Amino acid sequence: MPDPLGPPPSDPRPTEAETAALRDAIAQARAVAETGGMGIVAAVLSGGRVIAMRPNQVEESGDPSRHAEIVAMAAAAQALDRVDLSGATLVTTLQPCEMCLAAMRWAGISRLVFAARQEAVHPKYFQFGGLTLADFHAAADRGFVHLGGILEEEVIDLYADGQE
Repeated sequence: MPDPLGPPPSDPRPTEAETAALRDAIAQARAVAETGGMGIVAAVLSGGRVIAMRPNQVEESGDPSRHAEIVAMAAAAQALDRVDLSGATLVTTLQPCEMCLAAMRWAGISRLVFAARQEAVHPKYFQFGGLTLADFHAAADRGFVHLGGILEEEVIDLYADGQE
């Protein structure tokens, strides 16, 4: 039986579907921020379609691990009835923190597309600020593609001062 997720894209540029999902995530992040929530939104894509898109749920859940990326991966795993998300792409409005990068790799996701980069945002979003995405990439047992700064200018104002 063919894998429902299919192979990950090999082109290092974002696909049209990834860019469209990122635009939608940015719009949702702005809407969440306008209501006083933490305006970070992530999606899991496969085969050019969004499997799940979710906002950060830390405040409303009272759970510090409910970052948007983790919530989106959990929703995608539930929708697909499997925990292995190999072949999927994680798209997010903010470069994933260390916890989310680890969860992404545990889920088997090897492609990441994000808007705001660590070096362009407030340091509050990263607990190990001395570690860069390149450090995580180099330490991964299997490398992963990471495309950052995509549409960054459309969302950077949410994260630059840490007040989203």
